[in-house]
Amino acid sequence: MSKYENGVVVFQDPKSNENIKVPETIPVLPIRNTVLFPFSMLPLTVGRESSIKIIEDISSSDNQYLGVIAQRDPSLDDPQEIDLFSVGTLGVISKQVRVKDNNLVVIVQGLRRFRIKEYVQTHPYFKARIEPLDDIVSVQNESRAEAMRRSIETLFQQIVTLSPGLSSDLVTIALNLQDISQLADFIASVLSSLSTLHKQEFLETLDVWKRVEKLHLELTREVEILELKGKIQSQVQDEVGKNQREFYLREQLKAIQKELGEGDDAIGEIEELKKSVEEAKLPEEVKAEALRELKRLAKMLQASAEYTVSKTYLDWLVSLPWNKLAESEINIQRARGILDRDHYGLEKIKERILEYLAVLKLRPEGKAPILCFVGPPGVGKTSLGKSIADALGRKFVRLSLGGIRDEAEIRGHRRTYIGSLPGQIIQGIRRAGERNPVFMLDEVDKIGTDFRGDPASALLEVLDPEQNHSFRDHYLDVPFDLSRVLFITTANILDTIPPALLDRMEVIEMHGYTEEEKLKIAEHYLIPRQAHENGVALGEHLQFSDDALRHLIRYYTREAGLRNLEREISRICRKRARQLVEGKKDLVKIEVDTLPDILVAPRFILEDEPRPPREEMFSLKKRVV
Repeated sequence: MSKYENGVVVFQDPKSNENIKVPETIPVLPIRNTVLFPFSMLPLTVGRESSIKIIEDISSSDNQYLGVIAQRDPSLDDPQEIDLFSVGTLGVISKQVRVKDNNLVVIVQGLRRFRIKEYVQTHPYFKARIEPLDDIVSVQNESRAEAMRRSIETLFQQIVTLSPGLSSDLVTIALNLQDISQLADFIASVLSSLSTLHKQEFLETLDVWKRVEKLHLELTREVEILELKGKIQSQVQDEVGKNQREFYLREQLKAIQKELGEGDDAIGEIEELKKSVEEAKLPEEVKAEALRELKRLAKMLQASAEYTVSKTYLDWLVSLPWNKLAESEINIQRARGILDRDHYGLEKIKERILEYLAVLKLRPEGKAPILCFVGPPGVGKTSLGKSIADALGRKFVRLSLGGIRDEAEIRGHRRTYIGSLPGQIIQGIRRAGERNPVFMLDEVDKIGTDFRGDPASALLEVLDPEQNHSFRDHYLDVPFDLSRVLFITTANILDTIPPALLDRMEVIEMHGYTEEEKLKIAEHYLIPRQAHENGVALGEHLQFSDDALRHLIRYYTREAGLRNLEREISRICRKRARQLVEGKKDLVKIEVDTLPDILVAPRFILEDEPRPPREEMFSLKKRVV
């Protein structure tokens, strides 16, 4: 216990049991980045003028005691009273040595905790009145106290063993300390993992048992960290050793292959594939699979069949457009012009396409719809898909599903089969060279089913916007994002499309054309195209009257679409082309009365028109024959 006697603090030295008298007012030495504990020795480098003045005054006076207090902010060169902690350690200078740059190295021995009551001097250095602090020893069960002591000693031994920077002599010193308070202070002072703030907390904890429990928690945590660090270092060393061994063996393998004359080509292919994998900017999962397969390929003989299979697989992986998107500026007016240029009418369909373009312009990462054009043959379903691709500035890919019965045509074959390849979906993406083409699936209503699977069921994942972002082809066996692909399907009827598949598509019906629409389409699209394809100049060699076109539409091509109409126009152009070759260069104008001479008799008669006499019908049949 401490007591005051005429301005002097008197307390007992636990080592010598002698009374130590310390003045109530002592010099205060601020220190940085460390804390002095009682019963420990702390070497300090003193460089500040105020600190050197303290050491010099103490050396020339009878009072050898000073207070050592840690700074709150170690970066301050001229700390004030508020920048110092209030609890420090009373110490005595046991040795001092002057070094270069006029600095001093002093060794201070800690004696006792104290608290500053008030500062009585700040210049040239701090002086303060102090209040000695005694340990608070709470009564504990002897068995528990001994167990705690042994546990602390064991943990400290483990830390010293796992820390190369700590001397083994520290364990000997700790084991020779009988007082558990001194043991806790000693271990806290030498534990490098404790920050200055944590050490100050230990110093300010007067309750010995709380201090011991806090130290035990820190030691346990430090042992766990050091063991984990050692485990990580061991794993790293093992991995480095493994890599060195593999490098050595690979060098030997290269030398053997070189002697056999078969290594240069294989090594070149492996290096080229590795470079391709790095440059392809594959997704992480795909890149990991490619590197794994590349590692397997490097260990194979070039002459083996598996080498070719593995190399082909890697070629497919690096050649797919994983991150390549068609970058085109969306212009609604330009798109409208392209659709009007290629197709007459179809206003509802054009409006839906322009709506999609507008949404895509506002939200480029949005999901593409699945459009299904349903209508009779010849109404322009496929050609409309090409126009959409042109309006979007994307590649156009077409896949005919008519008669497909094998599910592998959609999902691909597994690599266990000879000659396996990805499905037609992945092959189409590769041909397009971009991840967001316009992909037309023609004749979706004519898919078949047999023992090889149901292709329609395989299309469910392809055409589902909620699933196709991770479409997994059986051959690739890695997910491929199809969510940016604009899928367009076509069908003649809806009855044969499975309901589950139909539910994933937005149906747009394309009915047949009226007579007026056919007339306009023939004038603006069909006649110019067929005249060009047959080498006939419109207006110079051939000309159609409106009445002749109406008669041709009404009596020769009664259909919903336009194929037969274009076919009849082509027949007229071919006959005119023959006449040109035979020397008939004059302009020929197609009229109603000249059509039977060119195309023979009409094929249809309107219901409200009277039938021709029997002789005329016979004449027409004979002309048709």
